[in-house]
Amino acid sequence: MEGKIIEIAAVGRALHPGMLYDCRSDSVIPGISLWDNETIKKGVVSHRQPKTDLKFTASDSLSEKAKLLDVSASLTASILGGLVDVGGSARFLSDNKSSTRQSRVSLQYNQTTRHDQFIMDRNITYPKVFEDRTATHVVTAVLYGAQAFMVFDLTANENEDKEEIEGTLNLMVKNIPFIDIEGAGGLKMSDSEKKLADNISCTFYGDYELEQNPTTYIEALQLYKELPSLLRKRENDAVPMKAWLYPLARLSKKAATLEREIQKTLITKTEILLEELRNAETQCNDLITNTTINDFQDVRRRVKTLQALLEVYKVIFLKALHRLIPAIRGGTEQDQALSDIIAIHQKSPFRAEKLNQWFENNQSELHLLNLYTQQLSGVPIVKYSALLNNILIDPNVDTVVCFCFTSLKYEDPYLSILTKLLKVDKFENLETVPESAEQLWFHNPELSEKMKDSIFLFRSFFQANKDDTQIRFVIVSVSDHSNPGISTRLYRKGKMVNNAFQPVSKPPAPTVNIQDRNMILKLQKSPTGSTLRFRVEYRITEVTDSEADVEKWEVTETPDALGNFTLTGVKPANQYWVRYRAISEVGVSEASDSVLFFRQGKLKFSLGQNWNWSFWSIINEMRTQMLRDLCTSQWSPSTIQSEVKKLLNNPKLPCVVTVPGGIKPGIALCIQGVVSERDGSFSFDHRTGTSSRDDIAFQLMLKPSFYVKCNYRQRGYWGTSDDYNECCLSKGSHFVFFIVITKAGYEVYLNGRRYCLYKHYIPMNNVKVLHIEGHVIINSVGFVSNWSESTFGKEQCSGISHWELSNIQSHVKYPLCKPNQPYLYPIHGGLKPGLALFFQGVVPLGSKGFEINQKAGPREHDENIFHFKTYLSLVVCNTFGSTGWEKEQIENNAIFAEGEAFDIFMLTSPGHYDVIVNGRQFCTFKERIPMRKVSIIEISGNVFMNTFAIIQMDNVNLSLDISALM
Repeated sequence: MEGKIIEIAAVGRALHPGMLYDCRSDSVIPGISLWDNETIKKGVVSHRQPKTDLKFTASDSLSEKAKLLDVSASLTASILGGLVDVGGSARFLSDNKSSTRQSRVSLQYNQTTRHDQFIMDRNITYPKVFEDRTATHVVTAVLYGAQAFMVFDLTANENEDKEEIEGTLNLMVKNIPFIDIEGAGGLKMSDSEKKLADNISCTFYGDYELEQNPTTYIEALQLYKELPSLLRKRENDAVPMKAWLYPLARLSKKAATLEREIQKTLITKTEILLEELRNAETQCNDLITNTTINDFQDVRRRVKTLQALLEVYKVIFLKALHRLIPAIRGGTEQDQALSDIIAIHQKSPFRAEKLNQWFENNQSELHLLNLYTQQLSGVPIVKYSALLNNILIDPNVDTVVCFCFTSLKYEDPYLSILTKLLKVDKFENLETVPESAEQLWFHNPELSEKMKDSIFLFRSFFQANKDDTQIRFVIVSVSDHSNPGISTRLYRKGKMVNNAFQPVSKPPAPTVNIQDRNMILKLQKSPTGSTLRFRVEYRITEVTDSEADVEKWEVTETPDALGNFTLTGVKPANQYWVRYRAISEVGVSEASDSVLFFRQGKLKFSLGQNWNWSFWSIINEMRTQMLRDLCTSQWSPSTIQSEVKKLLNNPKLPCVVTVPGGIKPGIALCIQGVVSERDGSFSFDHRTGTSSRDDIAFQLMLKPSFYVKCNYRQRGYWGTSDDYNECCLSKGSHFVFFIVITKAGYEVYLNGRRYCLYKHYIPMNNVKVLHIEGHVIINSVGFVSNWSESTFGKEQCSGISHWELSNIQSHVKYPLCKPNQPYLYPIHGGLKPGLALFFQGVVPLGSKGFEINQKAGPREHDENIFHFKTYLSLVVCNTFGSTGWEKEQIENNAIFAEGEAFDIFMLTSPGHYDVIVNGRQFCTFKERIPMRKVSIIEISGNVFMNTFAIIQMDNVNLSLDISALM
């Protein structure tokens, strides 16, 4: 075909009027021309054509880059096929992201200066050129100028939001034309912008001669301001930007022609194909730099293999493209040839779908490795077998316990297929290879369960023995087909003794019984491994005026692994915690759950009468002593102990407390106690001295169930009180007061809620002591040195209540009940008259109620001898037997309140239960099914249950033995 005039981008090539060009291969024909130089020089007409353009793009695709450079689809195909070597600013075409975490924005600055046109002379000087058929066109016009591309990159961390990073970078780059760097103040950027600019890298591609290319955002900003003047000063340095080609066939029928253009759809498909391969290469780059993958060389080796295979495949494809493009344009091949190799690719395992599937599998494997190694934080990863050998031969190490990934070294079926596929020289000779259906180890559900068990055991064993200098723990990759997935290996004195080692693990909680001064413990062997004996650990919290060291555990070992062990010499104390560990030939297990018990001696009331409601006061006396020892509050004991500095425990009233350093803004006084059953009021006075005649800066007076008054007294005269006509405290109720000292006044919090604020009338610096008196039982008095930073203060500031259903008490040692997580306590031998079941806990905000069930078994339809279900407005008592639920006994008494602590006694009497709540007689429930059938105590629902205990009682003498409270 004769052809038409073609407009092409120069892309860094020296295209000048009169030069010959072959459109079949998009190549410049050097050294020959149709005219001599003098004729060409005389025929060129030059015109000025100044123009400046500025564009931005956030795309990294080849199509978008080609659009910016005004590169046609045909020339794009030649560039893809390696027929054209681009230069100057056009090198921007081959700049690709090296990581998927990169955010990129590119700036294009384009200038044109002149347009040269060649008026052809019909008298051809060298007509033999037509016969040689090496060229198809002659350059008849060229547009000169220069352009620059500045490529700005900002790499996001794995935890950062890439979209947010991209938006920020886009804004920073598009602001470049508007940033002033020449004013009196210099560069006008905020500190945050300057900090961001330091992390932005710049790559420069241009047609300008610079002393040094910019590499940072600031350097690029400075260069941008200079670009307009660079070419103006040196217009002769302008380079070809665009050229117009005239077909030689119009000058002679002997000339070679461009027979056909390749279909644009095929070029687009080729472009997409290579883009997908480039994306795969980018993902490989990301994986190679991944921290986890560098810890496991077998996984890294597979990524490197894929990287190499991709490179080979791409070379084979580009060779085919390089051969086909000029052949199709020259007429020796049809478009179908290019269509065929694209079809071969789309059926090959190198297609995007299969590559992405491999990357997904790789990510799954990496995610599992990362997850497991994070859970074993503190255990070093040994990358190479030589390093493991160094540890094994270390004379200071007796035992090495290895957490082994045993299936990392495997023949990847996908990579095997790719390797077989590439045993050809030509792309057209690629054949389809059958795909493997082999299941990968990290997708095997059977292995998944086994691996979860393995890591749980290893982590537990590591935590229990990490301080033992004779034992080393490591993570390694060792191939072991007999133990797929994960196994634990045990090495002793440099030799492997077990390739599927099961360490001892956390045993069940001990059962505790008190006999005289001895503690009888029932211990159980570890559910895994071999238990040789036990290590019993216990600690005491003394009743003292200062904080006890509750973290120090006393330790004793049993001689064997028999079930019962007697711990002698148990001293009276507030409370004991006891736990134990299984000891094996190698190390010890994680400690069992700790059990809390009290040894307070015995309270004996030999009254010679049967138990009935007339003796509820005896129960209340016992309750008072127990609550004093428990120091009940809405917060866990560990929170109170760690954040409240104790000043006084269980004081006799009246009492005077001195705050070290005096009171000042930011501190808070903490008062824990129980309201007395006796009628009367009590008060907390902030006094200027110890005398009863001294001024009172703030008095908080309460009469339970009636009122609260706040007042002050100065020079013997009382001020006007702030009265609150309701007091939410009642007889027997628990309380925690925080009196926070602020600049505005005394801010009072009761049981976790803000109650009132009383302003200062007397300078706070004058206050010396806190005076407490009245009908109240005080468990402890202390202070919080920094209220706003404490757990108690933060709960108020955040607006998140301590009592919303959450894991806030997950560290409480005794039963924690929450929805769908019932607490079950076995009762051996059933219940009998003369027992008291004691429950103490907190009703959280938002609670729908909770229930206590005395059942014949753990299943849902087992008999429920005594069902005690609380709502905020009533309590339902009932029995569930063989015929279903019986008639409800409803108690309309709103005794359980949201956010409030409570305690319950359920007394077993002949033929009935007596229930006491917060020290008050609540109800009697008649026995419908014999209580001896009770085998399970179940606590469930919306409740934080801090303490549950069974108190043995002699129902003849009313001899109450609370020494077994647990």
